[in-house]
Amino acid sequence: MTAEPPVEEPDEAGPGAASSDELRRALEALIMVSDQPADPALLAELLGIDVATVDELAGNLATEFAERSSGFVLARVAGGWRFESHPDCAPWVERYVLAGQSTRLSAAALETLAIIAYKQPISRAQVSAVRGVNADGVIRTLTQRGYIDEIARDPGPGQAVLLGTTRDFLERMGLDSLEELPGVADFVPGPEVVEALERGLALDATEPIDPPEPVVGHIADGAANGVEARPVSNGEQQESPELSDPPDWPDPQ
Repeated sequence: MTAEPPVEEPDEAGPGAASSDELRRALEALIMVSDQPADPALLAELLGIDVATVDELAGNLATEFAERSSGFVLARVAGGWRFESHPDCAPWVERYVLAGQSTRLSAAALETLAIIAYKQPISRAQVSAVRGVNADGVIRTLTQRGYIDEIARDPGPGQAVLLGTTRDFLERMGLDSLEELPGVADFVPGPEVVEALERGLALDATEPIDPPEPVVGHIADGAANGVEARPVSNGEQQESPELSDPPDWPDPQ
């Protein structure tokens, strides 16, 4: 009699017993379908591995995408992993995303968002003081967009609400943490630029002011009164034209 082939028992170990290649492919799929940066702790739970292994696999996957010049990059954003379009593809992606879109933040909103990002936690009154105008409307817009939120209260009198940026802000900016914000000093002009500006202003202040050129005009036409018009220049006293004798008015009764 021919022996029957052994029946393979189903693998009850679950995904944790998967090979390294299977884990890499599963990790790639999970990050791809996630609508926000995938939390390493959640990925570790789903794959049955520890967080350190998740970060190691994700790092290797990021290197693989970079080496093959893919249109995607795997980036660490807001504490999680997320696929993003490659920076080289930005012109085409921007053209697609912004086609017909008119919901971009205004200059005032971007200025307010920058103030909150760098000065948080900060109150509404402090934001308005920095901008020099009331910022309540702009703050309301940024809150509705999910970029800022109330994060604390001032312990002082009145206990003003303090604002700060959100996880969505980090995600939109492509940052892993607030420490990755560019330094404010990067936007301040250097001493050479300031010195050149001051020198230019000083020269402008010491340059003599040229006197205005004479304005040549004409005395109002007095032809009707028998006076000939003649040119007159600044500084010359205008003589009143000699009018003809007034008409004889009848004596009042």
